[in-house]
Amino acid sequence: MDMRHRSNICEFFVVMSAPSTVRVKTIVDHIEETMEKEGSPALHKEGVDAALWVLLDFGSLVVHVFQEDTRLFYGLEQLWGDAPKVHFTP
Repeated sequence: MDMRHRSNICEFFVVMSAPSTVRVKTIVDHIEETMEKEGSPALHKEGVDAALWVLLDFGSLVVHVFQEDTRLFYGLEQLWGDAPKVHFTP
């Protein structure tokens, strides 16, 4: 989500989910390893132990990795529903 005109916290939110906490941890580990290799380690992270909702703060980019039920419960996309969606392709 493009947050540049909606928040002074960051420029983009990346929101994704996985069917289990094991997969959430795997995704988070991969993101952290990749970003570190690119020279952009996480400035802060929360929720890693429980792995229901992990937040990775990279400064202008904040990544949210949810366990699927947790993502539905919190409805982050509805909270920021007016933010333009940016779809990334590999």
